[in-house]
Amino acid sequence: MLERKKDYKAWLYMGIPLLLLCIFTFYPLIKTILVSLFSQYNAVENSFGVAFDIEAYKALFYTTDPSFTPPFVTSIGNTLLLVFISVPVSTIIALLVAVALNSIKPLQKIFQTIFFLPYVTNALAIGMVFQVMFGHSISPGVGVQEGLINALFGLNKDWVGITANRSSWMFVVLIYTIWEGLPFKILVFIGGLQSISKQYYEAAKIDSTPSWRVLRRVTVPLLSPMISYILITSFIGAFKSYESVLAVAGSLSGLDYKRFTVVAFVYDNIGRAGMIPEIDVSYYSRAAAAAVVLFAIIMAITAVNLFISKKKVHY
Repeated sequence: MLERKKDYKAWLYMGIPLLLLCIFTFYPLIKTILVSLFSQYNAVENSFGVAFDIEAYKALFYTTDPSFTPPFVTSIGNTLLLVFISVPVSTIIALLVAVALNSIKPLQKIFQTIFFLPYVTNALAIGMVFQVMFGHSISPGVGVQEGLINALFGLNKDWVGITANRSSWMFVVLIYTIWEGLPFKILVFIGGLQSISKQYYEAAKIDSTPSWRVLRRVTVPLLSPMISYILITSFIGAFKSYESVLAVAGSLSGLDYKRFTVVAFVYDNIGRAGMIPEIDVSYYSRAAAAAVVLFAIIMAITAVNLFISKKKVHY
């Protein structure tokens, strides 16, 4: 009887979270999949139509000019570039900064606060600062002063303006993304470092073990659960990048399709009504198809991370 009461209370406590998950997670996910499979979905009337097919997925690779790469393919490339550069680099830098902060005692709390400030600052506001820093005075149609970077190093380069090439604006976006992602990672790593028993470091000091070997053989293995968590959450977050690119590489007219991430591609299609010219597929259905593809990629990367963590993580 007592066990039944405990089970009843447990289900009661879980009831509200499960209800919220069903409303705000599972229902939107299922509907998005359905919308992607009904290529003539009408968002205004909430009508699925009668065409149950995969034409919305084929439309992801549709382009009006065969000589140009489809915007979705470009967005996938931009997203993968952001993910597989920013996540490893920011994780390594955050680990090194956390180790350095944990090893110093004077002003430790002050430095932790300074490093945490970007996490509580509006992303678009920081992006505007980056635009000013990397601005270029002779960008067509843009009447701004020369940016700090060009002025400081005597350069004449359009980093993020409308004449900027992919390597230039992507470089600035990567710097912004890496810098923005550091605070949370540093905080998690510091918490992990402070939970490691001092006996391991004392034993290493008795053996006169070099600092780099202590980091590699003691710190990293004992922090592996934290590293695994950071990598999984960072990969998921990086795949959903949008604000960083919009804030840094966007303009008053929005984001050029060559600078789209997958999320930007989805938003762009959701904002359009009607059917895609020359093919009988709605923009909304194509947006849903892109969202489903992104979901599948994130699930695959997460599964790989979890598989690797089972062999590499030491609990």
